[in-house]
Amino acid sequence: MITSFFLQKTSTFTLLFEHKKHTNILIVINNEKQYTEFRKEYPFFEYQSYSFKLINGNIEAEFSFNLSDKYFFKPVVKIPVRSFYKINELKQDELNNFIFHIGLVELVSYWKTTCSPKVIIRPNHLDAKQVAWWKKLYFHGLGEFFYLNGIDASEDSFMTIFSHGGNLSLSDAKLNTSKVIVPIGGGKDSVVTLELLSQGKVPVIPMMVNPREASIRTIETAGFNQDKSIVINRSIDSKLLELNKLGFLNGHTPFSALLAFTGALSCAISGVANIALSNESSANEATVPGSKINHQYSKTFEFENDFAWYIKNYVHPGIKYFSFLRPINELQIAQLFSKLPQHFNGFRSCNVGSKTDIWCGKCSKCLFTYIILSPFIKRDKLIDVFGKDMLDDGSLANIFNELTGVSNVKPFECVGTISEVVAALQMYNYIGEKPALLGLFNFNELNNDDFEDLITE
Repeated sequence: MITSFFLQKTSTFTLLFEHKKHTNILIVINNEKQYTEFRKEYPFFEYQSYSFKLINGNIEAEFSFNLSDKYFFKPVVKIPVRSFYKINELKQDELNNFIFHIGLVELVSYWKTTCSPKVIIRPNHLDAKQVAWWKKLYFHGLGEFFYLNGIDASEDSFMTIFSHGGNLSLSDAKLNTSKVIVPIGGGKDSVVTLELLSQGKVPVIPMMVNPREASIRTIETAGFNQDKSIVINRSIDSKLLELNKLGFLNGHTPFSALLAFTGALSCAISGVANIALSNESSANEATVPGSKINHQYSKTFEFENDFAWYIKNYVHPGIKYFSFLRPINELQIAQLFSKLPQHFNGFRSCNVGSKTDIWCGKCSKCLFTYIILSPFIKRDKLIDVFGKDMLDDGSLANIFNELTGVSNVKPFECVGTISEVVAALQMYNYIGEKPALLGLFNFNELNNDDFEDLITE
């Protein structure tokens, strides 16, 4: 249970992880009492309805959620028309099924504000296997949320799902099995997938959800443009942000699951069978060792298999959802990326700086990306990309300890495994005085074969 990680029951408390002379600090908020009170005050969360309309070929879908008759949310998803779309070939019931399922993913972002014990699905029926599937996704996809909020939840009792309405039938829309949709986020992983498939003469359609500058640069550098790409604009209901400010529960949700179901809709409207993700083998490693708590749960091979089963049995049997990079690790991806210098100054993996299109230089994503690329890209070029030698910034010591396993908990971010980070650090070349962060680590304890083992596995 999650409580096994906690030292005491206070409103906030600190976990100290000691490793030799280093101490790393993780602050966890204990919202267990608030969680219990919210569940009493807000006993049900209802997925009331969904609707969509086609305006000159543009799709606009709206979802209606009801939080115990006290708060109501209406998030919207818009998909601009493209010349290659085949929407007119889809039956109404087929579109209903795809859009209904996007609503099932959207609801968790709003449900988590109070964690209401009863979830009511009004639009359509879910059978027992579907209910179990969604409970598993919600529970494990919210593992980080429960952990960092100090909430002791179990998969059996954290919610009960009731559904109404009729059954939706499987889509039999014709799909082209030779084409591939590639979701693009603007980071190095999707760059590698897009370029390798394109170089292999595979017909590719980029897909972007709420495209940012780095995503657009990626597709343009690879020879695409937005008119030849699938663009999905997702908006969050402003009431959710208001509740966050008022102190309702907040935290990480499984965004990649939303990507999966919007990707399925993208397959249907474009007539393409394949969705190639860029999730690597490292995503399977737990964020909290010895537990199933994983910031990247919806990027894991387990979720990938679960989604493939679900989509085949309940949405469209012809859609193939897989990660193109799953067989390889972060070091191997970094090596492949290093052969694409045209993308060096355009890619961004930093979530903190995503809105301003910068590397913030202070977060775990920035430090990890710098480290994993360091064996393959010259130090001067890395400094040019990131604005500094990230390994010479002593203020990043706590993050460095999390990435290298000195701390008992990894960063709650999409970063590689501890062994990948340590192996990359062994290969870091510098001239003169040792960078500040490298002075924190005892490399004499390491197996010098780690790097070669990982890069050739």
